[in-house]
Amino acid sequence: MLRLVGCAVLAGFAWGSTVHAQALTGAGATFPKQIYEKWFHDYAATTGIQINYQAIGSGGGIKQFTEGTVDFGASDAPMSDDEMSKLKAPAYHIPTVLGAVVLAYNIPDLAKPLNLTGRVIADIFLGRITRWDDPQITSLNSGVKLPGKDILVVHRTDASGTTYIFSDYLSSVSPEWKAGPGTGKELKWNVGLGGKGNDGVSGQVKQVPGAIGYVELAYARQSKIPYAAVKNAAGAYVLPSIESVTDAAAGIAAKLPANTDFRMSIVNAPGKGAYPISSFTYLLIAQTQTNAEKGKKLIDFIKWALHDGETMAASLDYAPLPTNVVAMLDKRLAAVKLVAAK
Repeated sequence: MLRLVGCAVLAGFAWGSTVHAQALTGAGATFPKQIYEKWFHDYAATTGIQINYQAIGSGGGIKQFTEGTVDFGASDAPMSDDEMSKLKAPAYHIPTVLGAVVLAYNIPDLAKPLNLTGRVIADIFLGRITRWDDPQITSLNSGVKLPGKDILVVHRTDASGTTYIFSDYLSSVSPEWKAGPGTGKELKWNVGLGGKGNDGVSGQVKQVPGAIGYVELAYARQSKIPYAAVKNAAGAYVLPSIESVTDAAAGIAAKLPANTDFRMSIVNAPGKGAYPISSFTYLLIAQTQTNAEKGKKLIDFIKWALHDGETMAASLDYAPLPTNVVAMLDKRLAAVKLVAAK
């Protein structure tokens, strides 16, 4: 897959004199990188508007957005009240798609997907379960012969929204996890090796037999790494998929108040078919755009993404937003103020 910078350069050649400079810049989450690259490439091909996006992790995206060095940030973790208080001006969280964090593993010759519970996942990543043939794992996988091999945990090293989603889920199902490491974009890990970005973690898992790590669904599928079915709040083991992520969002979306700011968690959602480690991912934009020309380009792109772009979500292993959420976001975008640059 072409990296974004390459896509932007190609788009610039295609449009020649109609595009004289980079139009918009953004930075942040690696979780939605696959679909954002597709959107930015297709939008440039259609409109000539180039968007340069650096997939540096949600923490980096929030930092650059706060410092005002980018036109928009991107994060899988909603900004905390403390982070919001450091902004120079109010901002909106704009959900773009939904995705799943999956438990990707490398167990050679395993014939069917592994079953895991939240408690067992927490104990693996706390270093309490250290072998694949531990009774707590084998009891969830009747009839499956698991190897008597050590488990190698792989986790993120950067400030990551994927880590936030994963740890938010574990805090909701494991008191031990909630007490520490807890929920956050960066954690103090008891065990394991680190990888930078979703691609770094998926690469480590793919290369090392016995490894397990958490990554966004698109990365696991693209890397052809198997991933576990996870027991949800209804007691069913559910594989991550477009349908199971959609199910996780459906009940919550139907109850959203009109003025919601979308800073919410949908992990461990109710519903028999809901995959429990699901989440929105967000663009972060200023409520008042102080450069009207750039601001209009940004809002026009987001409107395109919420309508035309959503139709591409499923093919890249993301779930499209519920229609009532898109309608709410259309109204929110209409409220963004455009101020002529001085």
